[in-house]
Amino acid sequence: MNIDLNICFRFLTLALLAGRRNRKHHDKEKIINLGDKGKEVMEDINENSLVIQQFHEYAAELDAKHDRYERIFKINRDVGIESKRIIFLLHTIDKESKRNAVLDAAKTRLDNVVQKLFRNIATELDGQDAYQFHRAYRAGIEEYIEALTFHEYLQNGDMQDWSALEKALTYHTISSPTDSSEQSTSKTMQVMVTPTDYILGIADLTGELMRKCINNLAIGDVSSCYQTCNFVRKIYIAFLGYTSVVHNNEVNKKIITLKHSLTKMENACYTIKVRGSEIPKHMLADVAIAAAEEYATEDDEGYQAF
Repeated sequence: MNIDLNICFRFLTLALLAGRRNRKHHDKEKIINLGDKGKEVMEDINENSLVIQQFHEYAAELDAKHDRYERIFKINRDVGIESKRIIFLLHTIDKESKRNAVLDAAKTRLDNVVQKLFRNIATELDGQDAYQFHRAYRAGIEEYIEALTFHEYLQNGDMQDWSALEKALTYHTISSPTDSSEQSTSKTMQVMVTPTDYILGIADLTGELMRKCINNLAIGDVSSCYQTCNFVRKIYIAFLGYTSVVHNNEVNKKIITLKHSLTKMENACYTIKVRGSEIPKHMLADVAIAAAEEYATEDDEGYQAF
């Protein structure tokens, strides 16, 4: 019997195609629609279950925490803005006649920040774990420390320690007696300030002191420039001792900037002290400022942060 090979080939091809179609149809029947499955699961959930109720409580707790964090962060932004404005105000002291007026105005504004903005932060932190919200207000408190210590230096030539700031940010409230209790109750609230916050604020202060030193040269106040340079040098020495014991990346970055500021001030003081006799007095300030600006800020003299 003669068999046509073409007919056999076509027959096999049709059989294979038919088998594939059947398999695809069979596979489609096995596919599970995840959307429909999810709806079935949600419909079967018992809202009165203790587990479900517990998860609802967790969700409400997380939402409250996030809302509190955002409120603190908004206050932190206001603290930073006001602190920068106070620093700009302190830089306007260019003669002795306006010194007391500017310092008094800055002091009033610093107290307002403590009594209003930081009190609101303390209220938000009352009864909470402060470490969970510390990052929300850390930038603002460092900026405030910079403004506060800058004011203290201009007023007294020195600055208070960390414990004084911690005490200033502690608030005592007394509630009036109620019907159930005839005695008034007292409560203490506090804005947590870590030693690292204070140290980072001091590091930022040195940049403002460098600008103040250069500005004093421009108005001919040479003696205060020497005094400020010596003060910043003491801070730098203290930072070197701190970084040799505690390794903190943020502090290590700040100390490089501190070194740059100190070197600019030292170059200016060197120009006045050593070359002052060979430069006319009316040009001395300009030459000293130019010498300070010639320092390459990229050169850290081989210092490497740990």
